[in-house]
Amino acid sequence: MNYVFIVLVEFYPSWLAMTREERGKLADELKEVILKYPEVHVRFFDAEAFPGKEYTDFLICETNNVQKYHYMWEELRDHSVYTEGHMKIKDVIMGSEEAYKKFEEESITNQ
Repeated sequence: MNYVFIVLVEFYPSWLAMTREERGKLADELKEVILKYPEVHVRFFDAEAFPGKEYTDFLICETNNVQKYHYMWEELRDHSVYTEGHMKIKDVIMGSEEAYKKFEEESITNQ
């Protein structure tokens, strides 16, 4: 099954207080972690300039391997961007793409 996670994050003023060069270096380090998990396709969206409640950005993560998704986030949460309080995960919305079809296929063959 294909799982989709919409991860709402908030970057705090301490992140913006850094220079763009400093933020770019840290962002590159985060990208390196993400690239270690090719089973998880990650897209990043800036949302701060648009209506949103309690989040500044969001990520869309797609995978067939929930375990690898979890491991990726364990590593990301160990990074200084998270541990030093520059960002926080605010909410996660999760779903399975067309899961009802898989249910129907499996329930029909099991009858």
